Amino acid sequence: MELLFFLIEVIAKSLVVFVVLLLMTAYNTLFERKVLGHVQVRYGPNRVGPFGLLQPIADGVKAFFKEDLLPANADKAVFMMAPAISVISVLCLAAVIPFSGDFVFKSGRVIKMVIADIDMGLLYIFAISSMGEFGVVLGGYASGNKYGVTGSLRAAAQMISYEVFIGLSLVGVLMISQTLNLREIVLTQSGGFWHWNVFLQPVAFLLFFVGGLAELARVPFDMPEAESELACGFNIEFSSMKFSLYFIAEYAHMIIMPAVAVTLFLGGWHPIVPALSFIPGWIWFLGKVFVLVFVCIWIRATYPRLRYDQIMKFGWKFMFPMALLNVLITGFVLLVK
Repeated sequence: MELLFFLIEVIAKSLVVFVVLLLMTAYNTLFERKVLGHVQVRYGPNRVGPFGLLQPIADGVKAFFKEDLLPANADKAVFMMAPAISVISVLCLAAVIPFSGDFVFKSGRVIKMVIADIDMGLLYIFAISSMGEFGVVLGGYASGNKYGVTGSLRAAAQMISYEVFIGLSLVGVLMISQTLNLREIVLTQSGGFWHWNVFLQPVAFLLFFVGGLAELARVPFDMPEAESELACGFNIEFSSMKFSLYFIAEYAHMIIMPAVAVTLFLGGWHPIVPALSFIPGWIWFLGKVFVLVFVCIWIRATYPRLRYDQIMKFGWKFMFPMALLNVLITGFVLLVK
């Protein structure tokens, strides 16, 4: 009976998390187009449904019925598999992110509001997020197009460069919390916003957020695509649902990265002050994620694309030394205390 309850619990949480994530991904595209429209003094999508709310559904239907092309020079097996690698890896990241506090039944049964509460949750995040980059690299390589191959090479170099200091930026958080379990990291930040890691590790938060933008290949770090010079780069030969899978992976990752940042630095599901704890934790969590997603869009609307050499120099000559310095200072402070 206990095994049956466990299976029902896992299946129910998985369905809720993945359905909500996919809905948020769909409407994240509409949210970005609306924000960019207002920044550029235009309306954005407003034709399909009231206020354009049905636009993501129309886009999905259109993509589904488009012709699915297969380039003659493509490595067909890898070409078909690459978009699935990207989207599956992003969806798997949601499995270890806790989105609320424990739910306790009257019978005393406790349900943790996370699909998989594993002790190595942070290492799991690093491993699976790196797998997503392979979908981009393999997709560009398999297309047999020179622009696609150039975009995939850029994606590989950018991933190697920026994931180094993303990992180093989180060493300070690990030194403070003494755990790799994401749920336990959130529990160490309870008691009000002054206990959040963003105030204990502000440099680490900025490093992680900027590195996350680079991992997402968002402006100003969108070198793997670079429409103005590579004509969409790695996904130039993809069409129909294979292109849509890459699109889903990008915008889902745009939600997952802020969700990880909220978990590690912004108190997770905890309220700003304990007096507001009557508001459900999942509302606090989604609200913080929404703010960081808006910042990602705001940055895209504000900053121009960097040159590739500037991105590499910025990563290795500034961000990497800053991450090392942050680890050194954090260790010194903890030693003195």
